[in-house]
Amino acid sequence: MTPDPSAPAAVLPLHAAPATTDKARPNYRLLSLLALGHLVIDTNQGSLPALLPYLKTALGLTYTATGVIVLMANITSSLIQPLFGFLADKTARRWLLPLSVFLSSLGLALTGVAPSYYIVLALVMISGFGVAAYHPEGYRTATQVAGERKATGVSIFSTGGNVGIALGPPFITLLLTGFGMAGTLGMFVPGLLVAGLLMAVLPGLSRPLPARAQGATLAPKTMVGAMSLLVLVISVRSWTQLGFTTYMPFYYLEVLKGDPRMVGTLLAVFLGAGAAGTLIAGPISDRIGHRRYMVGVFFLAAPLAVAFLLVSGVWTFVLLALLGFVLVSTFTVSVVLGQAYMPRNLGMASGLIVGFAIGAGGVGATALGWVADHWGLSSALWISALMPILGCALSLALPEPRSR
Repeated sequence: MTPDPSAPAAVLPLHAAPATTDKARPNYRLLSLLALGHLVIDTNQGSLPALLPYLKTALGLTYTATGVIVLMANITSSLIQPLFGFLADKTARRWLLPLSVFLSSLGLALTGVAPSYYIVLALVMISGFGVAAYHPEGYRTATQVAGERKATGVSIFSTGGNVGIALGPPFITLLLTGFGMAGTLGMFVPGLLVAGLLMAVLPGLSRPLPARAQGATLAPKTMVGAMSLLVLVISVRSWTQLGFTTYMPFYYLEVLKGDPRMVGTLLAVFLGAGAAGTLIAGPISDRIGHRRYMVGVFFLAAPLAVAFLLVSGVWTFVLLALLGFVLVSTFTVSVVLGQAYMPRNLGMASGLIVGFAIGAGGVGATALGWVADHWGLSSALWISALMPILGCALSLALPEPRSR
């Protein structure tokens, strides 16, 4: 039976074809805009590891002091994200999106011309607050407009961020080698442009999403134990990822005696392969299951990480790309799984996964700095390489999410 075309859209039954089609189809226009902001935010975030060797030389820092920079960046950009997630679940604050892009770019842009270590820490924290404010609101909105295949839709938003993380190291390396430490000021240009675009375009696209209130009523309760275990699993993955992104440049320069101009390329290979893995992971995990995908990724990550430490030459780049593809691909899957465990609090779930769990890896990066100072860079990277074994064991205990 064909619905009466004169009937208002608001009174069409939920099972009618138009509603089903709209629900299933992602809003690619809004997802693309959110992904662009995500790209700039994470370009700033991804630039920091490539900037660290220059800061270490310019300010005469130890590895431990360098690790503290990573810790401060992660405390402000990640550990406080659950707070922004809590606020995002209460009411939409779309004005935070352009403001956060502006702040993250401003803080990082001034880091290279900072006169002291403590001012560097303050600027890194300002940039981190911008990163923290963007992710929960962005992921909550992206999830709501992603249609029924959540991992596939959210992977578009996540890929913007992972592409940004991959672009950050070569971009800032190019600026630093061309203009010296003042080259970091160039990072402010894309931030200012995209913040202006978000300010101008986003209000027209971000209309209220009526399904949210109804979804909150129908959704099952939070699986507290499962969410806690998932946060621990992602913390382990973050320890490995941050361990490699933070100390791999030093390992390449000081142990492998590599070309300093290749540091940005090295990180871009690792993180660029991860961006590709993020985009591919969504459809795969939608088919085989998010939990099963997580287990498989951790099973593969440890052998690849260990193999990277045993090779040299071109195989360094090959294995690094494979490790990045496998390890970083869990990014989207972990967010979707976390939101399935907390279906009534999508912003809080993304804040816990993207923020707190990944930020906890910053504590690990600081500890690895102490290890590098006392036992060498190779020891720090070997610890990072073996962490996925623990992640695989923990992910086996993750339960399947409850159905609606």
